[in-house]
Amino acid sequence: MNMTQAQNPFLGKYTTPHGTAPFDKIKTEHFEPALQEGMKRQMAEIYAIVNNPEAPNFKNTIVALEKSGELLDRVQNVFGNLLSAETNDDLQAVAEKMMPLLSEHENNISLNKKLFDRVKVVYSQIGRLKLNKEESKLLQNTYDGFVRKGANLEGDAKVKYRELTAELSKLTLQYGQNILKETNGYELQITDKSKLAGMPESILEGAALTAKEKGKDGWVFTLNAPSYIPFMTYCENRDLRKELYTAYNTLCTHNNEYNNFAIVSRLANIRMEIAQLLGYKNYAAYTLEKRMAENSDAVYKLLNQLVDAYKPTAEKELRDIQNLARETQGSDFQVMPWDWNFYSNKLKDQKFSINDEMLRPYFELSKVKEGVFGLATRLYGITFKKNSSIPVYHPDVDAYEVFDKDGKFLAVLYTDFHPRAGKRAGAWMTQYKGQWKENGKDSRPHISLVMNFTKPTESKPALLTFDEVETFLHEFGHSLHGMFANSTYESLSGTSVFWDFVELPSQFMENYAIEKEFLNTFAKHYQTGEELPQELIKRIVDASNFNIGYACLRQVSFGLLDMAWYTRTNPFEGNVINYEQEAMAKTRLLPIIDNTCMSVQFSHIFSGGYSAGYYSYKWAEVLDADAFSLFKQKGIFNKDVAASFRENILSKGGTEHPMKLYVRFRGQEPTIDALLIRNGIKE
Repeated sequence: MNMTQAQNPFLGKYTTPHGTAPFDKIKTEHFEPALQEGMKRQMAEIYAIVNNPEAPNFKNTIVALEKSGELLDRVQNVFGNLLSAETNDDLQAVAEKMMPLLSEHENNISLNKKLFDRVKVVYSQIGRLKLNKEESKLLQNTYDGFVRKGANLEGDAKVKYRELTAELSKLTLQYGQNILKETNGYELQITDKSKLAGMPESILEGAALTAKEKGKDGWVFTLNAPSYIPFMTYCENRDLRKELYTAYNTLCTHNNEYNNFAIVSRLANIRMEIAQLLGYKNYAAYTLEKRMAENSDAVYKLLNQLVDAYKPTAEKELRDIQNLARETQGSDFQVMPWDWNFYSNKLKDQKFSINDEMLRPYFELSKVKEGVFGLATRLYGITFKKNSSIPVYHPDVDAYEVFDKDGKFLAVLYTDFHPRAGKRAGAWMTQYKGQWKENGKDSRPHISLVMNFTKPTESKPALLTFDEVETFLHEFGHSLHGMFANSTYESLSGTSVFWDFVELPSQFMENYAIEKEFLNTFAKHYQTGEELPQELIKRIVDASNFNIGYACLRQVSFGLLDMAWYTRTNPFEGNVINYEQEAMAKTRLLPIIDNTCMSVQFSHIFSGGYSAGYYSYKWAEVLDADAFSLFKQKGIFNKDVAASFRENILSKGGTEHPMKLYVRFRGQEPTIDALLIRNGIKE
């Protein structure tokens, strides 16, 4: 090992607790050489497999391939996660250089004919090898993975595949960077407080802190959710609401270097072309082959069922809000998209006497964290212990050791709660290290929860909205899926499941947000310690289906847009905005605003892994409503039901088909009925 390698923390043995990433030693300049070394070592491992003189078998080919690339995975996990959670221009420059090389490296493995020939020999014996369920699944996945990555392509088709995947890698990175840079480049500065009538003092404090951090006077609002959503909800100045709404919804549409129109068209066309090269009609057909839904007909059936079931309710919700607005604004007033949150909040307050600012004092972040962690303790017996000796990548981040009910170490959990310039919008769970077993040793996972919650101010701790509490529960559900992983092979462990199954554990946890027995465990006023009053809890429960029709149609509209882009069978050469509006037409309730566009900032489907998969949120909602109905029957903290959920859903990963796992837990296949009943659409 040369001096450069000796000084690179990725290339030595980690001496940190539980072998966690040594973030205190990792610098941007370490990534490129470590990625290069990781690719070099994996190619040597592939060479050893291909040139093994022994006949191909499960261990020397399939398991050897599964175990290859350990260093590369280790570096890529840190690199990819920091690109989302703590990026900067230098890191993005490394990404722009390395992403095409990493794509080429992946192709050099998946398009290696000799390697695939060995895999085919083992696969041809699948019925005679006496493999267990997990081994059979690994073999099937390995074979399918090669086929789905072009292993059967020949000549020009194979060259074309390489070109397309390299371009795809480069453009998905650029698409996401454009959104982040344009989001960070916008701010709304207000120096006249009279323009901010209606804004709660806690939000103004946060905006004043943002202004101070930026060296500005007055109040600064950004397009980050903790700033944008309260502004749209409370600001009485309609012109300012329109200004902020327009800025948010025209991101990456402007005539500058961050415009994503051409990238959207190209990404959709590349994915279509890749799918057709591989013998599929379109990209949705390629994707859905490995989903519970199985085909686009099943997806459209679900989405259309939801439109039919929820649209009458959504139309009534719009009429109610329109009527409320006209009481103060006149009979000819038309609710526009920048009015929706504002008047929705007023109607909700009128009907239920409840709003975010009323609840916020009871949802102090440290208490919410205790409540969510405590829920996992109550259901599964696991415990959390903060460990300050585990290095973290930013001072905002905390690291916890998680212990199982028998006291054994279960996982490391990182929590990263607040927005900053280097972090993309949204909330997500990811991992720095997966789980696997080898030679009797169970190597446990390192999981990360990343949020963009309301920040503390100079006078108040971080006080969350109810939606943020739900988001915490959602992402924590994903983290449980990762932490309870119990598989032999990393590629089958934790959240490595069909994409339309992965949201079940997360959406399942959201059910607890409106359970008073859960709220009573942590919701206390941050100043007085007073418990969240029972009357307020009743109002939370009563209001839980407020605007449920609108919310459902909004999610369905995103699913329809996703499917429109990825069921195409010919190249897209049209106008992105017009195409988008046509795709979402049947769910539209509010007027179309010129030049606004979802597709240019819809990271989920263009750069975030949900291409032809956004429907999975609603698919999983059907599953989670059905699953939680069993807890409602037996008791929401029932340890036996929780043990079954852990055993059959949370710990199995992708070792079996998800419908088999679900039926084993629930005793039946899910129906849409439980969701309709929960949402008050059906009695």
